[in-house]
Amino acid sequence: MAELADQHTFRSYLFFWTGQLFSLLGSLVIFFVIFVWITIVTGSETMLALGNFIYMIPMLILTPFAGVISDRYNRKYIILIVDSLQAYFTLLLTIFFIFNAAHVWIVLIFIAIRSVFQSFHSPVVSAIMPSMVPKDKLGRINGINYFFTGLIQLIGPVVGATFLFFFPIQIVLWVDVITFLISLIPLLLVKIPRVNNKLDSNEKSSFFIEMKEGFTVLRTIPGLLKIMGAAMLLNMLIQPLIVLMPIFILEFHRGDIFILAILEMILQGGMIIGAVIPSIKKKWKNSIRTMFIGILVLNIGYLMYAIAPIGYYPIIGSGAFVLGFILPIVNTILLTVVQKTVPQDKMGRVFSILNTLSMIASPIGAIVSGPLSEIFGISWVYFYCAILGIVISLSIYMFTNLRHIDYDKEINGNIENKIE
Repeated sequence: MAELADQHTFRSYLFFWTGQLFSLLGSLVIFFVIFVWITIVTGSETMLALGNFIYMIPMLILTPFAGVISDRYNRKYIILIVDSLQAYFTLLLTIFFIFNAAHVWIVLIFIAIRSVFQSFHSPVVSAIMPSMVPKDKLGRINGINYFFTGLIQLIGPVVGATFLFFFPIQIVLWVDVITFLISLIPLLLVKIPRVNNKLDSNEKSSFFIEMKEGFTVLRTIPGLLKIMGAAMLLNMLIQPLIVLMPIFILEFHRGDIFILAILEMILQGGMIIGAVIPSIKKKWKNSIRTMFIGILVLNIGYLMYAIAPIGYYPIIGSGAFVLGFILPIVNTILLTVVQKTVPQDKMGRVFSILNTLSMIASPIGAIVSGPLSEIFGISWVYFYCAILGIVISLSIYMFTNLRHIDYDKEINGNIENKIE
């Protein structure tokens, strides 16, 4: 068994997590400036969709394996390796821009490589939290995590837009290297607990067997696989909003980089405010009902994007705020259920499976969003996706047994015993 989390490991986690926030800031700045650069250079919805598709595919393929690796090997070393390689390849891309050799295809390759590293980074960081944070603090820490993550995501696009206004992109890319060096300090100083995977020293378990164990754990949690099926469909429908946002503002609504950044700020501002609620609320009376009401309201915010007249940014901003406000509440409830019920030595592969299932339809949504928007128009694609999202969320809640599940009563912490 893994060591129990206590106050000491909790303080160490906060120090480690602070460094990860700096790393997140660098990643957000790079993501923003790269896709703005693609928008300016190509002006194509299809190229934006292709860039997002390329970013998703490696994550979709590698995330399940990354989860198994995070349960087998030292999680601290995994983060150190992938973050170092990510900073190294960002430095290489900077050199391409310095010598005016950064063609679109080179940037797309860079996006794919960055996705490979993120495939390993995200499940490992998610798996570390329950090994260092006491269970009675997980719900609030998830809320606080969303609060500060939202704060970083709030300023990330603004930092990217400001830097692009004053500096060429080859200078802005250095932000990723600098934030990596800052995050490296707590990563090297903090002791991250290792978990035993319960294999004898002579027993070798294949990746596929260990991933199968992750699915076995998921099946023991009532209704969770159904929720993830809903997430797959809803993630596919929300991809056009994510993928086409730069061209939706810069081309369709005739905005500029700063308007795009302000709308991103409003979205993240909503996340910050929304994250306050789960950070101070100890318990939800009906988690499933709250989640599906949140999904319904989220799609109403999506609908506001679609109906906004050209150049009428208050409606778009209101929709962005609604989306941002609801996301941390829905995600925190789901994360807390998983963290409280899954054994720590299987946490990495379970999180990787959850991530894979939740985004498995995302590449489809990303790659078709460009051609569909060129046929029907971006606003109509937004409208149809929002309506479908509302219909799907209502149907799943009303016509399945999910609405009858109370996780506080039905999950008793004996999942580990059930799978042995």
